[in-house]
Amino acid sequence: MHTALLVTLLVICDRLAVMYAEDKTEDKIQESLGLGARPDVDVGGFPFVDQVVGQRIDQVDLTMPDVAADKVSLAEVHATAKDIRIVGDLPTSIQGAVVKRMDGDVLLSFDDLNRELGASRIRFTDAGPGGIHIAGALPVADRTVSVRAQAHIERRGDRAVSTTVEDMRLDVPGLFTYRPGKDPAGSGLYLHPEAAARISREAARAKELLALPSVVERLGVPRSRIDQALRDDKELSRLTGSPRFVQQLTEVNLVDLVVDHPWLLEKAGIDPHLIGSLLKMRPPELSDRLSLSFELPKSMPEEIRLRDIVVEREGIRAEVTGTGLTFGGS
Repeated sequence: MHTALLVTLLVICDRLAVMYAEDKTEDKIQESLGLGARPDVDVGGFPFVDQVVGQRIDQVDLTMPDVAADKVSLAEVHATAKDIRIVGDLPTSIQGAVVKRMDGDVLLSFDDLNRELGASRIRFTDAGPGGIHIAGALPVADRTVSVRAQAHIERRGDRAVSTTVEDMRLDVPGLFTYRPGKDPAGSGLYLHPEAAARISREAARAKELLALPSVVERLGVPRSRIDQALRDDKELSRLTGSPRFVQQLTEVNLVDLVVDHPWLLEKAGIDPHLIGSLLKMRPPELSDRLSLSFELPKSMPEEIRLRDIVVEREGIRAEVTGTGLTFGGS
């Protein structure tokens, strides 16, 4: 009976020592890494007192919430450190530690991204391994322009994650779609069917449009028929009133025409100032506004490296690993 009681007391004392050491370690990590939130430390191994005597801990599980990483915050950093040599006297005077090996992962959550980058009302969602859907709205020239894009995530070196934003399109419903970029097959400014139909319904607007050789060349309509339509209002009505003409007009890239003929936009009910503001937003600038790139904080030891990166339902998760890590005054 006495033996059982003694063992129980020893176990209780051992666990109390663990709790004290965890508390002190949490303080030290928060101080050394400059964390805004207190980390959670779980010291493994039993008995702990024997590890204290040997100044070597078998394993420590660490969770750090809300870690600043460039312009975003990592929702969580999980790590398991093994074979830790304590520098200083346990449990009252810990100066630092040397970790033989550490493995874990970091999470950049979509919820945090939507909150931190949400001034433009952008939402980020999972699009499969390495891919992210971007959808929302951007304020441009006192208008709200909807935006859609795809982002691809990859590791940049051993300490950072980079973003490639592709297939970007900006829409003003009922007016136009703008796809920034230099690819002639996919980029450009295109009228929505509603805007093209407004032009086709008004003879004066249609005539002004068909009088431009640069537009006619892109419509795919024979020059002879265009000339006839410009001379004969009935022929003009037959040409511009057909669904085929409206479809052809929506396929004309107006991005380089509007510079020389800004009135084209006004004929379609589009504010030229809005288009001018959009065209000034170059792809690199737009991509930067939608970027999810981040770097591991400089306060983390240089030996910590990023490895495999995956996109999950919750966000972007990257594995971290490191050997020979030093913390505190070690």
